[in-house]
Amino acid sequence: MGNFIKVTEQASRYNNLENMSIQEILSNINQEDKTVPDAVEKAIPQIERLVSAIADKMLQGGRLFYMGAGTSGRLGILDASECPPTYGVPYGLVIGLIAGGEKAITQAVEFAEDSADEGWSDLQKHFINDKDVVIGLAASGTTPYVIGALKECRKRGIITGSISCNPNSPISDAADFPVEVVVGPEFVTGSTRMKSGTAQKLVLNMISTAIMIQLGRVEDNKMVNMQLSNIKLVDRGVKMVMDNLGLSDYEKAKDLLLKYGSVKKAVESVGSE
Repeated sequence: MGNFIKVTEQASRYNNLENMSIQEILSNINQEDKTVPDAVEKAIPQIERLVSAIADKMLQGGRLFYMGAGTSGRLGILDASECPPTYGVPYGLVIGLIAGGEKAITQAVEFAEDSADEGWSDLQKHFINDKDVVIGLAASGTTPYVIGALKECRKRGIITGSISCNPNSPISDAADFPVEVVVGPEFVTGSTRMKSGTAQKLVLNMISTAIMIQLGRVEDNKMVNMQLSNIKLVDRGVKMVMDNLGLSDYEKAKDLLLKYGSVKKAVESVGSE
């Protein structure tokens, strides 16, 4: 790797924030946020290589793990938790781990991220194996909890990726497929829950969506395997069934959907009759 520059710790481009009006604060944050998608775009070749590697493993029955500390860990848990309801995949196919355990989702756990051994220990609880892929999330690129786990994975032939917001960071050096989205200094100096967190969220959206499409969980542009977990989603599913089968009877489509449990199965049931 080249020279490691901790851009995420560099001073904000803005001074005297406490003297700004609310409008100035909001406008300046928005100006900074506008730069994030451009930074993500530059990383698309790296993201593509990572997604291809993940898809290959998951098509063979592997799982995807996200692991991080603080904001990064929470974002991984968020993305993992949304895969079952959105795409109908089983819980446990995409898993999010955070330094400090479940408590750390809502409360800061002091020094949890500083253990280089705890991350690998957490992975072992899930019987990690070489069919799986582990993505380490760390805006700074220096989190011991994550880096230690990635190093242990590589020793055992487990494919690793990383998402960080500093160039040439230690986490990139520890990963087979590093992704670096360099968004520059934060509006509030060092507050990586801002642009860095937004960048990580955008990349996670891309990774999980692209993988689920590769796994056949999307047809055309529709979530045909989504869980019917509320009235809104049932209504959406009914309309998908009506559209796919050319039905005009809402109740008939709803009966089919609820009988078979997903849009895909409801549509296939008619074709098989």
